[in-house]
Amino acid sequence: MKLLAILLTTAAAFAQPLQFEVASIRPSAPTAPDTVNIGLRMDGQQAHIASFSLRNYLAMAFDVRPAQISGPEWLAETRFDINATLPAGSSTKDIPKMLQSLLTDRFGLKFHKEQKEFPVYALVPGTRPLALKPVAADAAAQDGKVDVAATGSGQGVAVNLGGGASYTFANNMLEGKKLDMPTLVDTLETYMDRPIVDQSNLKGYYDVTLEITPEDYRVMLIRAAMANGIVLPPQAQRLLDGATTPSLFDAIEKQGLKLDTRRFPLDLIVVDQISKSPTEN
Repeated sequence: MKLLAILLTTAAAFAQPLQFEVASIRPSAPTAPDTVNIGLRMDGQQAHIASFSLRNYLAMAFDVRPAQISGPEWLAETRFDINATLPAGSSTKDIPKMLQSLLTDRFGLKFHKEQKEFPVYALVPGTRPLALKPVAADAAAQDGKVDVAATGSGQGVAVNLGGGASYTFANNMLEGKKLDMPTLVDTLETYMDRPIVDQSNLKGYYDVTLEITPEDYRVMLIRAAMANGIVLPPQAQRLLDGATTPSLFDAIEKQGLKLDTRRFPLDLIVVDQISKSPTEN
């Protein structure tokens, strides 16, 4: 048994990092200055990712939120399309590790991890009865395919999350369909000023409708645009100075939940080195 342990340890030490079999990286086609059009499709052994920023790719590679990536500001602005083939025997669950290898090989990524205490919002049960509408999960969400697309502009945002799940943020309202709590947290976090941690203990899928004021809607759209690397005029950025979104907090409380201000330890991925452009395909 001891010899077996030594052999396994030695094999692991010389094992090659998990990598895409084939991967093409190209700069994304330009879009209008105030729009976002991104997509993620994984079908069988093929992965197609369109118009993700390097910050998004890093967040996916290390399974963290974009706010947990520390690096140059241009990481949120520089966008690439990746088309890749997964090696035999791998699955979509292996994609983060393969992205780490790809970013290291093609962009010269060097990084280190730290643990940092972040100011966060914790999604917790509220004092009112739960008003979220429970719905059944779509069988298509369990078939191993991923098909996600997002479009956005100053008029609002529409996101297809695949498997029957989606949300729209337009006309002073956020409407989600078939969202579980981790997905709801990720959705809300896009429009907030800090990470959100799910401590609701709710399982299953829900439809949710959150009505907010026009003032808060404008602030939330600006936050989402800046998080996606859209360059906005100084007057738009100044609207975020000291801005809060009380109507969103109220809307969440009406659903029987609450966003509680706390501090929480999270991993921080610190980018020590990365190139703006990849090596040739």
